[in-house]
Amino acid sequence: MQFQGIPQRPKNPLAGYMRQPKIYIRLPSNGKYWPEGSIDIPENREFPVYSMTAKDELLFKTPDALMNGQAIVDVIKSCMPNILDPWHCPMMDLDMILIAMRLATYGDKMPFKHVQPGTNEEQEYEIDLRLLLDQLTNNTWVEQVAINPDFIIYVRPLTYRHMTQTGIKTFETQRILSIVNDESIAEAEKIKLFSESFNSLTKVTIDLVAETIFQIQTPEGLVTDLHWIKEFINNADKDIFKTVQDHLNELKSHNDIKPLTFQSTPEQIALGAPETYEVPVNFNNSDFFA
Repeated sequence: MQFQGIPQRPKNPLAGYMRQPKIYIRLPSNGKYWPEGSIDIPENREFPVYSMTAKDELLFKTPDALMNGQAIVDVIKSCMPNILDPWHCPMMDLDMILIAMRLATYGDKMPFKHVQPGTNEEQEYEIDLRLLLDQLTNNTWVEQVAINPDFIIYVRPLTYRHMTQTGIKTFETQRILSIVNDESIAEAEKIKLFSESFNSLTKVTIDLVAETIFQIQTPEGLVTDLHWIKEFINNADKDIFKTVQDHLNELKSHNDIKPLTFQSTPEQIALGAPETYEVPVNFNNSDFFA
């Protein structure tokens, strides 16, 4: 009996005209903190970045997909095929990835609007995205938080999934808090809603810190059970919790995109603007890829 092979689909004659990588980047994490199977690390550790397709652009016009993070995940998969599961992306890599996709799609210049202090006039400036990428290559992560020489807590970056889930919980809680201002609600009900919302936000804060801890070194040995670690954080001395939280905040401050410094013109200074001022760089995903 002879078996005929499945006919091979002919190669698309338009393949040579399809997207090619526009730039290559190295992730600040260097691939560390990505779970096995979530990323395909090139041998030279340089990740190809493709421009967005028309379908990718349309995803950023879908509010629900932006809110739950699915739009970002789908576009990262499209533009960076080596990233197999963007939900596991450490937050220290995310800005680098998003800026690289923007650069590959629209070029290295990006309009940036801000309100000038003192004059309250809107100013427009062009950001060089390559300078931001260079800045982000200096991102670092320090795992160890030494409570004392014999008790060391080890932390890792939060993932995009963690941050998205936290953002949704925070949004829902803040929406409940806004209801508290409704005069038609009885005072007792307002107090109950406020208490529940406050407890919810507190839990979100504690859970975020607990999610970053992956092991704790004690004099008795190494603890890696995440259930035990979470139980410990919920019952730890407040000073221990604050030490870990301060360490994470310091890392975030170091790894965040630095504010831009602007110099006012003599005319603007005469209108009340300071000689120089700083503006934080906060990207809104829907605007960032518009």
